[in-house]
Amino acid sequence: MNVTLAVKQYVSKMIESSGPGMKVLLMDKETTSIVSVVYTQSEILQKEVYLFERIDSQNRDSMKHLKAICFLRPTKENVEHLIQELRRPKYSVYFIYFSNVISKSEVKALAEADEQEVVAEMQEFYGDFIAVNPHVFSLNLTGVARGRSWEPSLLTRTTQGLTSVLLALKKCPMIRYQLSSDMAKRLAESVKQIITKEYELFDFRKTEVPPLLLILDRSDDAITPLLNQWTYQAMVHELLGLNNNRIDLSRVPGISKDLREVVLSAENDEFYANNLYLNFGEIGTNIKNLMEDFQKKKPKGQQKLESITDMKAFVENYPQFKKMSGTVSKHVTVVGELSRLVSDRCLMEVSEVEQELACQNDHSNAQQMVAAAALSSGRDAIWILMRLVMLALSSRGKHSNSILPYADGRPAAKGCRQHRQAINNLFQMVQSMVEYGGKRVRGTDLITPTDAVAITKQFFKGLKGVENVYTQHQPLLHDTLDQLIKGRLKDSQFPYLGPSSLRDRPQDIIVFVIGGATYEEALTVYNLNRTMPGVRIVLGGTTIHNTTSFMEEVRSTTSGGQGGHSQGMGRPPNRR
Repeated sequence: MNVTLAVKQYVSKMIESSGPGMKVLLMDKETTSIVSVVYTQSEILQKEVYLFERIDSQNRDSMKHLKAICFLRPTKENVEHLIQELRRPKYSVYFIYFSNVISKSEVKALAEADEQEVVAEMQEFYGDFIAVNPHVFSLNLTGVARGRSWEPSLLTRTTQGLTSVLLALKKCPMIRYQLSSDMAKRLAESVKQIITKEYELFDFRKTEVPPLLLILDRSDDAITPLLNQWTYQAMVHELLGLNNNRIDLSRVPGISKDLREVVLSAENDEFYANNLYLNFGEIGTNIKNLMEDFQKKKPKGQQKLESITDMKAFVENYPQFKKMSGTVSKHVTVVGELSRLVSDRCLMEVSEVEQELACQNDHSNAQQMVAAAALSSGRDAIWILMRLVMLALSSRGKHSNSILPYADGRPAAKGCRQHRQAINNLFQMVQSMVEYGGKRVRGTDLITPTDAVAITKQFFKGLKGVENVYTQHQPLLHDTLDQLIKGRLKDSQFPYLGPSSLRDRPQDIIVFVIGGATYEEALTVYNLNRTMPGVRIVLGGTTIHNTTSFMEEVRSTTSGGQGGHSQGMGRPPNRR
């Protein structure tokens, strides 16, 4: 079960089916993202695709010497664009691929528009999702809920994306869902309806143990997205923002022009692939080793090219050096910026408090810890205070008035209006968080009486200044999957959709989180896949959250879509 490989194979088949010759790849906004996360432009260029265009672009030139490979979502807008394209074709021949099921009426409309008979092929290739990692996918959807109900159009899109994953992985699963979430039940029923309607598409070879789709709701664990992270991929998303594998570094002080936006892809970056789930201390050591290795292999400045053999060796090795140089400069820049932010925002001290609030039952010192951490974080004090208070209250389920004692420790700001507005925003956001994921609305308990005994402090060292950082928190998803694999997940909390149920240990599990998954949960799934022989798990979500995007999701959900980004609420929008 590898979602990255599934999408890559679809793209390869599209290109190969068109045969030899120069090609243009015609996509829409969403399929552009779907393709770009699994293939680099240079890789596709090697397959004779020399031009990349958007179907909605009005300024495309006619190029009859090119074949067109169209990869589009089957939306009404795209179908209409394609109809107009076929009536006045700009390319010699068209190979059309839709990322999901397209209706017969739309196929008929396209056939009628093809008066010049330029369409050579039309197929459905089910790559209607973003393959983030081999075991992680996203639909890049935010604001999916209004209160405790689906935004109708986004329920449809989520159903399409999730069924696309099932078709890409060739799985016809049994379905379980979180009983405490009406949204989870609605999505389960919607997916089942598509499986029943398109039963021929889901007629895969039967396995001894049927695959399982487990649908969860983010509101059951509102703590995990609020925590600072200390593994490479998760840290990058939390502090810098990962958007379809791209990082915007334009705000970094003194950044060079060629590093203002960088790509981090495990498919094309060996260092990133090897360090994806390592902690910050280990990454620092590995960055040092990478630089030392580069220094050893780098051509000497005064190297003489006296013979044809010398020149040939230099030419053969230069692309490798250039690629390695790019890798070194990119990761040194990223890790350096992460280190600067950790220091400027006192994130080690803040993280220690976060872990105590998230993992311990005893909150008797919470007020003092929150106040001290907020005071130490300088100009980010209000932001840090808000996160810590929400962590404290998400686990206790108290009313927002109880943040008053915490707020008393906030740093003074000479009574300025901007400061008072920020504090008011803090109160409102904390109330929204308790409404979204407080104890009263959750289906499970995030902290059990045995946690205090079970938790031990985890230290990691290697990079100077990164020591004694707690990593004791485990997402609720870990316990849910552990109980599922061991056959202990209660049917009363996670019922099956329909009369059937699994008798054997599940082997292929697709987990989907409504409201968004996190990279900490991706790490959990990665570790379970490594340590549970015979079990294969894929994690998906409507999006992949960091703290900023999660707060926006909470605000959107609890305000019925009327809320906006409040002034003084957070830091400048340099994150996803």
